[in-house]
Amino acid sequence: MVTKVVMPRLSLTMKEGSVIKWFKKEGDPISKGEPLVEVLSEKVTFDVEAPESGIVRKILVEEGMDAPVNATLAIIATPDEEISTIEAPSTPILEETKETTVAEAKPETIESIEQRVPASPAAKRLAREHGIDLTQIKGSGSEGRISEEDVRRFIEETHRSTPRVKEIIPLTGIKKTTAERVSRSMKTAPHSAVVMEVDMANVAKVKEEKQVSYTELLVKAVALALRKHPFLNSTLTEDEKIRVYEDINIGVAVATEQGLIVPVIHNADQKTVTEIASELKELATKAREGKLTKEDVTGGTFTITNLGMYGVDLFTPIINPPEAAILGVGRVVNKPVVEGKEIVVKPIMILSLSYDHRIVDGAPAAQFLQEIKKILETVNIS
Repeated sequence: MVTKVVMPRLSLTMKEGSVIKWFKKEGDPISKGEPLVEVLSEKVTFDVEAPESGIVRKILVEEGMDAPVNATLAIIATPDEEISTIEAPSTPILEETKETTVAEAKPETIESIEQRVPASPAAKRLAREHGIDLTQIKGSGSEGRISEEDVRRFIEETHRSTPRVKEIIPLTGIKKTTAERVSRSMKTAPHSAVVMEVDMANVAKVKEEKQVSYTELLVKAVALALRKHPFLNSTLTEDEKIRVYEDINIGVAVATEQGLIVPVIHNADQKTVTEIASELKELATKAREGKLTKEDVTGGTFTITNLGMYGVDLFTPIINPPEAAILGVGRVVNKPVVEGKEIVVKPIMILSLSYDHRIVDGAPAAQFLQEIKKILETVNIS
């Protein structure tokens, strides 16, 4: 039986995936359930298993290429079955060969450009100083060789105000996925934001007692607040219906060398702060080591992003689609505040809630933020 291996859809927003590595080559036998290809999507890699046993007769999407959801990646069949009518995906995002893709995955420096363009050493030095791509210059020398004078003329005529370029870095992998997601979020969801100061004295005591972080306590506080304000724990579907989630799954943005990743604490409202802390530490380690599974990063219903550790007081984060809102967390700073008729110093944190105005209005968003503030300031979070 001829079997197609297709690019799976892992979330509502996934449109395409990238083929990272084939574990089998054409002609190899494979058993049902055996890993066949490693794919990157939604900022995580996962293995696509063979749906049936047989021979890998044809690989249609090479390593380093992208393909849309449900596109055929490979064909499994018996040695004598006809497969000529099955074609490669008609619109893979990258049309380059494997060799080209691998080469472009590395930063293209000015030095690498110089090696393939005939030019004098003086011309190359001057071009490097001004960040000029020598391929843009027509040489006046023998066989098109570029002289120093050619470069100076080019600078005077067209390049006076252009900043020098150090290197060219392709937008690929997790950074590409992040760019696409935030772009889609800003284009489709009308963002609005509310900001509130929170007295963190109560939280500071709990933090010390339980030996946990502010972020871990915030995960619990947000999860509890979402119970009372479920519209913030929702999404807007393509047929213009608001889908309110029963599960409360909190994503926590983690910065890695590859880019921003959002692992998810599932059913955070049902877990203790200690359990959340343990799980979040494990997820953060896996994120930085590139070992997150698809279950670790999917199913989120609300996201928290904390930049307080970088000295940031206030920022307005971009909603993580298809969620309805995201909470931005600033640093904790001792500030003088008026309490009764006295001025006292208290640890203050600024929270900023960005929300999709198609789903949530300003008043409900403010009430949700008030609920978080109330929990943090008065409740013994456990």
